[in-house]
Amino acid sequence: MARYEENNLPKAKLNASSLNKALLIFKYADNHKWKFYVGLGFLLMTGATALAFPKLMGMLVDCVKNKDTAVANNIALTLVGILFLQSFFSFFRLSLFVNFTEHTLANIRLSLYSNLVKLPMSFFSQKRVGELNSRISSDITQIQDTLTTTIAEFLRQFILIIGGIALLASQSFKLTLMMLSIVPVVAVAAVVFGRFIRKYSKNVQDKVAESQVIVEETLQGISNVKAFANEWYEIARYKGKIHEIVKIAIKGGKYRGYFASFIIFCLFGAIVAVVWYGVTLSIHGEMSVGQLISFVLYSTFVGASFGGIAELYAQIQKAVGATERVFELLEETPEKINATDYQVTEKIKGNVTFQNVAFSYPSRAEIEVLKDVSFTANYGQKIAIVGPSGAGKSTISSLLLRFYDIDGGQILIDNKNIYDYDLENLRGNMSIVPQDVILFGGSIRENIAYGKPNATEEEILAAAKQANALDFVNGFPEKFDTLVGERGIKLSGGQRQRIAIARALLKNPSILILDEATSSLDSESEKLVQEALENLMQGRTSIIIAHRLSTIRNADAILVLNEGRISEKGTHKELLEIENGIYKNLSNLQFSEY
Repeated sequence: MARYEENNLPKAKLNASSLNKALLIFKYADNHKWKFYVGLGFLLMTGATALAFPKLMGMLVDCVKNKDTAVANNIALTLVGILFLQSFFSFFRLSLFVNFTEHTLANIRLSLYSNLVKLPMSFFSQKRVGELNSRISSDITQIQDTLTTTIAEFLRQFILIIGGIALLASQSFKLTLMMLSIVPVVAVAAVVFGRFIRKYSKNVQDKVAESQVIVEETLQGISNVKAFANEWYEIARYKGKIHEIVKIAIKGGKYRGYFASFIIFCLFGAIVAVVWYGVTLSIHGEMSVGQLISFVLYSTFVGASFGGIAELYAQIQKAVGATERVFELLEETPEKINATDYQVTEKIKGNVTFQNVAFSYPSRAEIEVLKDVSFTANYGQKIAIVGPSGAGKSTISSLLLRFYDIDGGQILIDNKNIYDYDLENLRGNMSIVPQDVILFGGSIRENIAYGKPNATEEEILAAAKQANALDFVNGFPEKFDTLVGERGIKLSGGQRQRIAIARALLKNPSILILDEATSSLDSESEKLVQEALENLMQGRTSIIIAHRLSTIRNADAILVLNEGRISEKGTHKELLEIENGIYKNLSNLQFSEY
């Protein structure tokens, strides 16, 4: 699984193109867009009430000079009313934004996942699962945080800056000029300095994580460490990493000390300078004490907003980048597959013909995997494909399932080009039992029923019986309700294979693909699985990709694939008669081992 940390996400520049793509999010809001716009209205009212607060506080302080209790009481009540309104507006602003965001992201998640599972195999062969998983988790979370809070907070800070500066100028133009020349600059510098220090802290965390990897590796492989008497080496390795942590942490500590000094002297010094100049103006009668209090509060608002808006802008950049990555997946062209339950409409008989098929994987276009491959598998026949590793055996099954498009030649099923079939109908008439069976983390019943989701209990029971799975399933206390664990880890290899066979039997395919289905099993499991496979192959066209030649002796025809070409073709007996033949050599090699 690839590490995909939020701090390392690339940022998108906020240009017209990236913003237009980000605004596509609203396409997924459906009938919830109004909540966003009403939320914006509440946001504006929240900003307006916030800006009224310092002004009224100044007027309240001025009541001391005027000694007017009645006015003071009215202002205090007005302030309480403003705080109530601000609480009211904030509640509805947050509730509406969250409501809008969750409905919109639910639609995006569903669309993204639906598109992802319908993408062709050529796409998945070039992408890492960790990266794709991060698109659905990390990127969506980044968008969620931005839509829920970041955009609202960014706009609120923007309102406070613009409104605050305008109201500052109304209190004292001279003092405003002085404040704008000091406080915002210091606030932004503090943010930049703070981000630099966080980067150092992250480096320390990364080094600590690396040191933990050494501990984990050493303890997991402790028998090897002791067998080689390399305790000294592991201690030295860990010691070196610890010294790196100390070095970076001490350097980071110095920067934190500089930052603390900067905050104390520059930031508070700037506030002192503004207050001093304000007091001077008050002494000269250019502003009242209440106006000075209002000015200091507005200055705090503006300074804090200047500092916060830079960080919020960076978060919005990350969110735009996340949005672009999500829409890259949404714009990928899927296979023509329905998102709802599909019933096979055209039953295939099962005559398969490969005519001069050539193929290269999209990720390795320069390497031709299959070259001029031709063969025929008629209804009910068992056609085995053997050959050295990397010869292209499994590729044939992938092409038959239309996981990839061929480069040359054609594949016919019942004398009809494979590309003329509806994709779901084509795959609905096929089943594959692979070497490495991956079961889903539900019950045995759910995994068997995956071949036919609407199957009855009687059908599931019959399929399990035919697949030689009923005895071991009934041996579990929960029987068919037994949970198989992640990827079927709670079952043995032979049990997983028989569940896969039961699944294929339930689907009742016309064409069956067995991709080295018994190669990794012990003798006892292989016998049970082989019996189940014989039941499965009855009355179907079977393409058997084999590693163990003992399992294909009775095949109607055996194709020997070598370097992407069919070099030998015939029955088991016929192929053994070819002097220095590949099949004969493979056969002698395997049977000499027993």
